[in-house]
Amino acid sequence: MPVTIAIPEPTLSETDYNERSLTQYLAALEAAGARGIVVRLNEAQDRVARILAGVDGILLPGSSFDVDPERYGEARIPECGPADAARTAVDELMLQDAFNLKKPILGICHGTQTLNVWRNGSLIQDIETELKQSEKTAVNHRPGRDVVEAHPVKIAKGSRLSRLVPEGEPLEIQVNSSHHQAVRVPGDKLLVSAVSADDGVIEAVELDSAEHFVVAVQWHPERTYAQSAVSRALFASFVKAASEWKTPQIEQSVSGYE
Repeated sequence: MPVTIAIPEPTLSETDYNERSLTQYLAALEAAGARGIVVRLNEAQDRVARILAGVDGILLPGSSFDVDPERYGEARIPECGPADAARTAVDELMLQDAFNLKKPILGICHGTQTLNVWRNGSLIQDIETELKQSEKTAVNHRPGRDVVEAHPVKIAKGSRLSRLVPEGEPLEIQVNSSHHQAVRVPGDKLLVSAVSADDGVIEAVELDSAEHFVVAVQWHPERTYAQSAVSRALFASFVKAASEWKTPQIEQSVSGYE
């Protein structure tokens, strides 16, 4: 049986964005040996549940929308864009299913942010505004889709991400960048596994668990699959984890024989 990965439509309303981005996600999954199953955002909850029952992992993709700051207890600033309620609802169903059953999770850009908030973390609503207020050196985190190497990130030693870097090479890689929000406070049991080398913005988090593969990055490895060994290794490790996933066994005891 092929490895199957559920991936929600990036947005409810932007057809061109969906088609352009889904093509890259699905191609990267296929190249890594998996089949992507697109979950439409207008599906009924019971239909989404049936789809999730038949997949081995979930990929939460990017989006042109922002995460609603009310979800992490903040008032919206002018630089924060609108949220996509339909995408939020489907993401939450997928995350609940994946954490209940320990299915592997790969989050990308917006997917990283929604994972973090779902785990009770918070976000920087607009990186540029934040850096100006703190007087830190600003990095352009959204230079354009065609910029393959936007800035360097430092990867934490001993993290899942660190094991994707070819042996002997430094734990600092160049990544593309297409986001204006980022993780501020990591959510429950999420560890910071990469930061922007020049301004300290969190660029990746992963679950503090050896048994449950949960990795989320702010950059877009699906766009650099052909050029980047680390991008290919990230998808390969995710698909491998999905191929090894099995439904957890429910422990049972028989009264009188304990």
